[in-house]
Amino acid sequence: MAQNVSMEDFEALLNESFEMDTPNEGTVVKGKVIAIEAGQAIIDVGYKMEGRVDLKEFANPGEAPEIAVGDEVEVFLRAAENARGEAVISREMARREEAWDRLEKAYADDARVEGAIFGRVKGGFTVDLGGAVAFLPGSQVDVRPVRDAGPLMGLKQPFQILKMDRRRGNIVVSRRAILEESRAEQRAEVIGNLSEGQAVEGVVKNITEYGAFVDLGGVDGLLHVTDMAWRRVNHPSEILSIGETVNVQVIKINKETHRISLGMKQLQDDPWDLVAAKFPLESVHTGRVTNITDYGAFVELEPGVEGLVHVSEMSWTKKNVHPGKIVSTSQEVEVMVLEIDSAKRRVSLGLKQTMRNPWEVFAETHPEGTEVEGEVKNITEFGLFIGLDNDIDGMVHLSDISWDERGEDAIQSYKKGDVVQAVVSEVDVDKERISLSIKALGGDKFAEAVGGVKRGSIITVEVTAIEDGGIEVEYEGMKSFIRRSDLSRDRAEQRPERFSVGNKVDVRVTNVDSKTRRLGLSIKAREIAEEKEAVEQYGSSDSGASLGDILGAALKTGDE
Repeated sequence: MAQNVSMEDFEALLNESFEMDTPNEGTVVKGKVIAIEAGQAIIDVGYKMEGRVDLKEFANPGEAPEIAVGDEVEVFLRAAENARGEAVISREMARREEAWDRLEKAYADDARVEGAIFGRVKGGFTVDLGGAVAFLPGSQVDVRPVRDAGPLMGLKQPFQILKMDRRRGNIVVSRRAILEESRAEQRAEVIGNLSEGQAVEGVVKNITEYGAFVDLGGVDGLLHVTDMAWRRVNHPSEILSIGETVNVQVIKINKETHRISLGMKQLQDDPWDLVAAKFPLESVHTGRVTNITDYGAFVELEPGVEGLVHVSEMSWTKKNVHPGKIVSTSQEVEVMVLEIDSAKRRVSLGLKQTMRNPWEVFAETHPEGTEVEGEVKNITEFGLFIGLDNDIDGMVHLSDISWDERGEDAIQSYKKGDVVQAVVSEVDVDKERISLSIKALGGDKFAEAVGGVKRGSIITVEVTAIEDGGIEVEYEGMKSFIRRSDLSRDRAEQRPERFSVGNKVDVRVTNVDSKTRRLGLSIKAREIAEEKEAVEQYGSSDSGASLGDILGAALKTGDE
């Protein structure tokens, strides 16, 4: 009986020993490298069990395997025995199980983990975290987009676990979170050592259209384009290049956002301090056109000092024209200083003031009465505009086109492009007006014709037309009309039909109207005047002679 009990105890102890020494499949066990052959390590995992593991499973990505005979390693027992009687083991799976345990603890503690980028996949990269493979999205590589990730490959560096799922085997990590955290710490330290107004040295890190970012040793500051120089800078690349070391002044520090504003021109002398002395009013200077707008052009007088030539001060003759049609960018021009406002940092310039007023020149070279020639530029309801020298125009009013025709009718004979001659009748420099006359070209025919004629004169005219209301006559080329009532003293003789075209008739001038260019003529007035003269010469009221006798004597004397 005692013997039986002891045998049972021995069997139980033996079975317990077997259970303790025999490893369970699907677990991580410790083993010892007993040989290395044919690219594999032979590992004794105990209980007379040996297995083989490829040497590459002992190597980190991009590195040579580190394994030698006698090393103790942990492997994953997949099966106790295969067809060849060997244990099926894996170093990689052991590392993975170990890594997951370690990573889950780090994820729970929000701790950093170390890994190395070893491959590129769609949307990002693969990272070895010491046995577990994680996904690194492209947006999480750096704080700024990375064009070439080659230098980062294979480097051991810290990562932050963003998400992990052991059941699905998914791990997402971020390198950017580590950089931002260290960068924030560095920024806080650097900003703490900076003060507004301080001059510092930095390196141009990036250039944009509106300015440049300058690295001040771990923190970036914005150097706006308007603070780069006192002169106008169209693009920062004109004076800066990436990688260049520059001296800047800290203009403003935002403690909340950690934004730093920088300036370069603040370290230079302000050219506006000497503007009033160097550019007195009405002085003329040569400048360069830097910018053209709808309302004028900016001209640089010297680096940092610009003035505006308003469109109204650009040309004497070109009105309502875009400044870009008068000057061009980078063109050198002569300008006159018209006004300086140092407080507002403004200089008003004039372009046309450097040239003589063309109306003054015209008035000097073309006094009244001078004949000119020009092309019809425009035709309006009140006259013709004629192009003259120096891009100025003169106007011929309707009333100055023709002596004989109404202006509305005479203007119909002209069209744009016609070259005409005219006489300067008036020049108003202040109002920039030149009055011309076409009808004055041949002189004043009316004045010449009636030069010796005055009211009461007796002249001989030729009948040119017979009308119901009277007759049309001509004197020295000037037309006049004698009404029916003025054709005779005798009412019975006031008949136009008693005259014929071509008849010569003596008439008395009753009016000389220079404005309408007409002579007032009358046969009746001539007869009355002759009768009065005859009475005075040949009779009186008490002589007893009849009117017929007096007129007969007068006519006889006239015939002799």
